Amino acid sequence: MRILHTMLRVGDLDRSIAFYTEILGMRELRRQDYPGGRFTLAFVGYGPESEGAVLELTHNWDTAAYEIGNGFGHVAIEVNDAYAACEQIRARGGKVVREAGPMKHGTTVIAFVEDPDGYRIELIQKKG
Repeated sequence: MRILHTMLRVGDLDRSIAFYTEILGMRELRRQDYPGGRFTLAFVGYGPESEGAVLELTHNWDTAAYEIGNGFGHVAIEVNDAYAACEQIRARGGKVVREAGPMKHGTTVIAFVEDPDGYRIELIQKKG
């Protein structure tokens, strides 16, 4: 078994795809409209779905926004340098909500950014 994807509901699909591709550097892997159900699924990731987990962005055509709720935490992405990643994300128009630095009660360097729908993305600096 392996994890295939994590699904996030998004209010504006094009805006979300732009964030994940232009700001976080993922690729749009595939997209399909389901007119009968009035929704679109788009998959984004750093590599092919056959090789790693990806994000499924679900856009329900009749819903402009969602409440995040208190059950969702974040999606984590490994980066070589969290400090540099924050600068690059900010330069591309992304929102850094927790600057890079050691995690509380630990030494792992982390940061958090927020996507256009308010989902938190944790950047975890690669060790060594």
